[in-house]
Formats: sequence, structure tokens, C-alpha cells
Amino acid sequence: MLTAVDHVQLAAPPGSEPALRAYYVDVLGMTELPKPPVLAPRGGCWFQAGPVQLHLGIEPDFRPAKKAHPGLRVTGIEAYAARLAALGATVTWDDNLPGHRRFYSEDPVGNRLEFLEPVG
Repeated sequence: MLTAVDHVQLAAPPGSEPALRAYYVDVLGMTELPKPPVLAPRGGCWFQAGPVQLHLGIEPDFRPAKKAHPGLRVTGIEAYAARLAALGATVTWDDNLPGHRRFYSEDPVGNRLEFLEPVG
């Protein structure tokens, strides 16, 4: 029986860790988690905010997915979107999910991220 999503892994190109850290920590407000020593030589980085974990793994022939993305629930979506935009991230609003406010953004390597908040 499934009980929860432990983490979501996204791919990233070799050498992108500094840009990923700047985005996920400084822009999104996440905390970097230390990778276990046995996995650290593979590169990449892990991030957490509350119970949400995103792992960025290095993929030599990386190409960002055009459609696939994690959906990240937020509170205060208007202020959160304003924060991202003020820090240079793209914010593309989408009103096509009934009962939610949501927008899309991309990390520095082109991974699509959805941010949403239920309304009402």
C-alpha cells in the first residue's frame, strides 16, 4: 500500500549544481540536504521544504521534459509568485484547474515546476 511520496527526482546536466543551489535555496526558499556519502560522488543535490523533497540527479545527456513536472502546493501563492518574479524566475499563470490558483516556472536548467494553492 502506498502511503506518501517520499521525494521527486528531476534530472540536470553535469556541472549545474551551483545554479541549482542558487535557484532552489535562494529563490524557492528550500534547504539543501546533504547527500549520503555513497551517493555524493554521482553529483547532483537534494533540497527540502517541510515534508517536500526534490532530488536533482545528474544526467549526462540531459534534456528537460516539456510536459512532466512536480506539482508543489504552496500557501500565499500571490506573494510566492511575486517573490519568484522579483528574483528573476519566470511566472506563468494558468487558470485551467478548477478550485486552484496555479502558475508554472522553470529552474535554471529548464525543469518545469507547477505551484498551486486550493481556493475556497
